Amino acid sequence: MIDKDTKLYGSFSIKAGSVGCRIFNTSFKYDNINAIYKSFSVNNIEEAINSAKCLSFSGFAVSMPFKSQIIKFLDETDEVVKKVGTCNTVLIKDNKLIGFNTDYLAIESFLSNVDDLKFIYILGNGCYSKNVQYYCNQNNINFKVINRKIWNEILSIKNSIIFNCTPVDDIKYDKSNFFIDCINTSNTGNKLAKLQASIQYKIYTGLEFPLSID
Repeated sequence: MIDKDTKLYGSFSIKAGSVGCRIFNTSFKYDNINAIYKSFSVNNIEEAINSAKCLSFSGFAVSMPFKSQIIKFLDETDEVVKKVGTCNTVLIKDNKLIGFNTDYLAIESFLSNVDDLKFIYILGNGCYSKNVQYYCNQNNINFKVINRKIWNEILSIKNSIIFNCTPVDDIKYDKSNFFIDCINTSNTGNKLAKLQASIQYKIYTGLEFPLSID
């Protein structure tokens, strides 16, 4: 039951979704944690942060286009936020905003299980793409970024790994490729979303994620 001691968590994005609400509220219920999670559509991240602090939120997630904008409002960050320049998870502790990049940690977990990974075609050059690029640079993996100017090159790629880091769905590609899609309605995107949420959950609660990743 929600009461005066219920902890508040949420997410801020231009267009709110319900995936995080389902994942976190189910997990809170499973672990018998007195907390709720609600997604919010916002246009101004500074106003959203001030509201979260005023209402004593315990933490929140951040989606595009705020992943870079939010950094200037943080009191502390992890090393990946400093190096990549994007943040998608904020813990509020002692009225301080502590930023994490759990997108990167999910990508790291996913790609570390891909066999014989030597080269990746990365679609897009936004915040999510920068996480994949950073992983490649850290692990001596060659890559090529496919942006709008050379988008048609996708159809000529064969027997390779393609990582879609854009919100574009229904991308046409040769089926000889291993296609990794960050969109959470896809199989790989759903797994990446759960991996990311599992890391957020531990940051927020200190507990292991109770749901299956697969």
